Amino acid sequence: MHGTILTLLKRYVQSQYDHSTWVKLMELSGLENVEFDHKTVYPDAHVYALVGHAAEMTGIPAGELHEKFGEYLVPDLMYMYQKLVKPEWKTLDMLEHTELTMHKQVRAEHAENAPPVLDVTRIGPNELYIDYVSPRRMGGLAVGIVRGLATYFDEADRIDVLPTTAEDGQRVRIHVRRR
Repeated sequence: MHGTILTLLKRYVQSQYDHSTWVKLMELSGLENVEFDHKTVYPDAHVYALVGHAAEMTGIPAGELHEKFGEYLVPDLMYMYQKLVKPEWKTLDMLEHTELTMHKQVRAEHAENAPPVLDVTRIGPNELYIDYVSPRRMGGLAVGIVRGLATYFDEADRIDVLPTTAEDGQRVRIHVRRR
């Protein structure tokens, strides 16, 4: 997992809960001596442990936590990749272009980076399917990012996001429609 995601996870936990919650999660995960750096790639097991223990501590299912975190990530991701985003793009355009813009750059930065593959099929001007493919099984994160993009582009009240398969699979289909 890219260190940027883990440093943002730390900030998310600290902003939604507090610093002591983050410290407790790190201890429970056996990571108390790890300091995440945004330029390093870490084992996926780190994020699984952190989210798993967060689910136990909060009583919120891990998939739901992934979604909430995905929504939280969007402003930072948009800031990081603003030079790749065309000003006329809205939610569906961002989704359609993520794989060949942002993910392409992430993969080029480090060979170890492995963002999910997003195979997007535009069905019409107001509708598309995203086929999320990743051995990480974090489709909930993708669903949250889609919802976060709708909020970012001030379309949250007009965008429907519906996973049509289980969110914890290696392949997750997400139906996105603008009303």
